[in-house]
Amino acid sequence: MKPQRTVFFVSDRTGITAEILGRTLLTQFPDVEFHKHTLPFVDTVEKARTTLKEINDVARKEGRRPIVISTLVNDDVRDVILTADAFCIDLFAGFICKLESELGMESSHALGLSHGIGDELAYQKRIDAINYALSHDDGLITANYHLADVILTGVSRTGKTPTCLYLAMQYGIRAANYPLTPDDFGRGDLPKPLQPHRERLYGLTINPERLARIRNERKPESRYASLENCRGEIESANAIMNKAGLHILDTTTKSVEEIAISILHDAGLMERVQR
Repeated sequence: MKPQRTVFFVSDRTGITAEILGRTLLTQFPDVEFHKHTLPFVDTVEKARTTLKEINDVARKEGRRPIVISTLVNDDVRDVILTADAFCIDLFAGFICKLESELGMESSHALGLSHGIGDELAYQKRIDAINYALSHDDGLITANYHLADVILTGVSRTGKTPTCLYLAMQYGIRAANYPLTPDDFGRGDLPKPLQPHRERLYGLTINPERLARIRNERKPESRYASLENCRGEIESANAIMNKAGLHILDTTTKSVEEIAISILHDAGLMERVQR
C-alpha cells in the first residue's frame, strides 16, 4: 500500500494556478497516493477561517498533517491559512516577495487584475477554444476540423480529451479529438474525416499494460479493459498512424502538461501562445 496524504489547493480565485503548479510538484512523488481537494475563492478572512477549520478537521481525522498549496494574494487571508495544522506552501508569497525586492517596490496585492483589452481578448479566445474542444470531443463533430489548430487521435483512454481541454484552457488552442475504433482497424487507414487534415493531426499511444489498468478503473473485468484487447487495439492504431506518417506521442509516463507542451513545440505554436 502506498502512503496516503491529503492535499488542499487553496486560492482566492479559481484555483487553476494552484492546481497546475501543485500537481506538477506532486508528480515528482509517484510512490505517494495524494487525495486532492481544491478550495477556490477563499478571498476573505471569514472564508479563510472556514477553510482553516476544514483543513484542521482533516488533520485530526487522519492523524497526519495535510499538505496545503496556495496562491493567496491578501496577507490577512494568507496569515489565517498559515496557522493550519498542515504543511503549507504559498506559491505567490515566495515569488512576489522576491519580485518586490528585485523591482524595488511593493506589489498591488490586488485580486484578479486586468491589464486592458488585450487580456480580455485573450480570455475570450480561451473561452472560444474551450467551447470548440467540448463540441469536437470524441469525434462528435467533424465538419469544422479546418478551424482546429491541432487534432488528436488514438484509441480510447490515451489522454485525448484532457489534453484538448488543457490546450484550450491554458493556451487558447482549438483542439479536437477523434477516437480510433475497431471499425477503423478493419479498414487499416485513417478515418475519412481525418484524412484532409494530416498536417495538424497528432497520434497518442500508450503502453498496453497501462491502458488496461486505466480502463479497468472504468469498466472492470470487461473485454474493453482486457490486456489482450488493449494490446490488439494499440498495435492496430499504431499501424494506422505510422502508415499515415503521423507524429506519435507515447503518453504512458507523460502528464497532460507534458503532452500539451510537446504538441505545441512540434506544431510550431509556442511563439503564438507566448505572445
